[in-house]
Amino acid sequence: MTITRREFNKAGLGALSLAAIGGNAFAGPEHMIRKAVPSSGEELPIIGLGTNRYGVGDDAEKRAVLRAALERFHSLGGTVIDTAPMYRSSEAVLGDLIADLGIRDDLFIATKVDKDGGGAATHAQVEESMRRLHTHELELLQVHNLIAWKEALPVLREWKQEGKVRYIGITTSRARQYEEFEKVIAREKLDFIQINYSLEQREAAERILPLAADRGVGVIINRAFGGGRIFEKVGALPLPDWAREFGCESWAQFLLKYAIGHPAATLSIPGMTKLRHVDDNFGAAHGRLPSADERKRQEAFFDAL
Repeated sequence: MTITRREFNKAGLGALSLAAIGGNAFAGPEHMIRKAVPSSGEELPIIGLGTNRYGVGDDAEKRAVLRAALERFHSLGGTVIDTAPMYRSSEAVLGDLIADLGIRDDLFIATKVDKDGGGAATHAQVEESMRRLHTHELELLQVHNLIAWKEALPVLREWKQEGKVRYIGITTSRARQYEEFEKVIAREKLDFIQINYSLEQREAAERILPLAADRGVGVIINRAFGGGRIFEKVGALPLPDWAREFGCESWAQFLLKYAIGHPAATLSIPGMTKLRHVDDNFGAAHGRLPSADERKRQEAFFDAL
């Protein structure tokens, strides 16, 4: 039986349904696929959490739904959470939920800076992010969409030298920034980049991902679902039988395993606001990733749709 992400959303299928079809989302965290951060060797689960939709403010009902998703994410072995001041109240909501669940010590929290006002403005923004997140240090601090990166990166390095930030990096989800993005990777010493990459949007594989690998930079994949448009393309098509050879039970897992299967990729951060999203996405962190030949087969399959 094949279940698409669209069918999950329509039918409201959750944990019991995944278990019933023999999915691997509930394999223990000890069996989860992990990849190493090139600059340190630290191993991270290949599925993290993107929180662009966590900016729900003080709405208690919406917070309860997010709390349940975050709790499930943690229980399945998730650690990496990516957020940003730009995501409305996401930092504050996350900070409250993480504190309520008492899981801060288990997490790898990444946020961003996006101030075009010099070093002082960047310092102030980082301090405010830490206040909202209820933390005194961050695992990863990134320059969002290259905004004022020349002024921001020296500040990020200061925070890292002081031991308040473990890793630094830059992000984009815009192909029009790739040329400048490539120059920054080649010029600066970074721990991570974050970039969009999917079956639908493969441009990053032409130059950016190989360069990151050459420079020893970790890669966080955003928009592995191409902004959700891929689900419209696959529609109600059955998952190809050969996808089960590398552990896929759903289209979401098919797409995530493709993106994370790139040799340069470290992890992906799909958005997960509901339990069924967490359960489905975490299936991609088990079994194995597709080989180079299998990824080519995925590309050919998608291109033929």
